[in-house]
Amino acid sequence: MTDTPTDPTAAPASTSGPPAGELTLCPLGFEHLAAVLDLGHRVYDTDAMPYTGWSLSAVAGHLDAPDPACFVLLDGDRVAGFVLGSLSFEQRADWGYLEWIAVDPDYQGRGVASRLVRECCARLAEAGAVCVVTDVERRNTASAELMRRNGFAEEASVSLFVRPLADAPATGTDRPRGGSGPRRHLTRAAAERVR
Repeated sequence: MTDTPTDPTAAPASTSGPPAGELTLCPLGFEHLAAVLDLGHRVYDTDAMPYTGWSLSAVAGHLDAPDPACFVLLDGDRVAGFVLGSLSFEQRADWGYLEWIAVDPDYQGRGVASRLVRECCARLAEAGAVCVVTDVERRNTASAELMRRNGFAEEASVSLFVRPLADAPATGTDRPRGGSGPRRHLTRAAAERVR
């Protein structure tokens, strides 16, 4: 769900603009896909934890899912934040999964992320989830605190083990950034095999 150096839930230096309560909550729709992908890729460092990179088909797949728990908060036509959730986690059909959440830096620190978490969890509960699971990269302390404030508790720690092959860089922080080297994004299915 959450990644490292770019923090999708931290408060910005300036907090001008509407609070979360004045933003319009809408179910994720086709018209939001480009803005959601753009926002997610702006606020997450997908090189640090590659499975946080999402493709258009991975996000759009939520539109066909039964009992989707995917929302955007809009300031006019602008996506201030989004959350993607689904019913079923791994082999548990009765567990919800809060998969991806991001807030535009201009709206951070105004309760946007908490409102999205609450809406996602409420929808998953209505769909029959007995609990909601999410994952937070260990260095992302702001996202971890967001989850704690919203009733989540740490239940398990999982380490992503990486084995460099051939001439590949040793760690995520050593990988070439930007256009200086190949960049791969795993699909959610591939990520679940890694975890």
